[in-house]
Amino acid sequence: MKKRRLWIVSLTSAALLVTTGGAATAAPDYELALWTMNERPGSRTMRDVTGHGFDGRIGEDVAVGLRSGDRTAYGFDRLEPDTPPAHPGHLVIVPDADRLNPGSRDYAIDLRLRTRDFFGNIVQKGQATVRGGSFKLQIPNGKVQCWFRGSRTSLLVTAPRPINDGEWHTVRCERTGDGVTLAIDGREVASREGWTGPIDNSWPVAIGGKTDCDQVDVGCDYFHGDIDYIAVDVEESDW
Repeated sequence: MKKRRLWIVSLTSAALLVTTGGAATAAPDYELALWTMNERPGSRTMRDVTGHGFDGRIGEDVAVGLRSGDRTAYGFDRLEPDTPPAHPGHLVIVPDADRLNPGSRDYAIDLRLRTRDFFGNIVQKGQATVRGGSFKLQIPNGKVQCWFRGSRTSLLVTAPRPINDGEWHTVRCERTGDGVTLAIDGREVASREGWTGPIDNSWPVAIGGKTDCDQVDVGCDYFHGDIDYIAVDVEESDW
């Protein structure tokens, strides 16, 4: 199994437990799902190695089993933005499950990626206007954005510098009762205060772009690059 870099929350911050009308601030440290993306070439099932059963379906256009040193990753080819047709085989899809929704919990998405491109949705659950809210990580202009849209408001944070240099980078996008924080390579780079409200939709987790799009009226925002792993951490197990 891959070893991933853990986000360290200071004891001072954790001890404050400040609320802003929502959940208490605490480190999301329960690993709800971990997709190590270690499957062999030709595999079409992405395994959740936590044993919680959140396996995904790997699209036929996704390259599986790519080797990079001691890492194994998935590769996503470049598709021109807003150019039909849509390519659903470009995506990895994890079916909807209530436990994968942030709800009111502290919630974080951890991943490692590399890209030389300047656009694309990396991972999301729901889209911009769907009922119940949504979240996503995207990389416009090579700068990672972390976005949570809840019942009360939307919070978007953007990295100050691009990371589309072709090197591996770790990214952590975290929503708590105090706001949204973005960390890259273990260092906090952007944050915004506020409480989004609960997020609970009936959409799958999509990796590599949007599920509901046609590249005409709605762009699919396909990601181009490699992803080494994705993990979801939450405040508590909820079961």
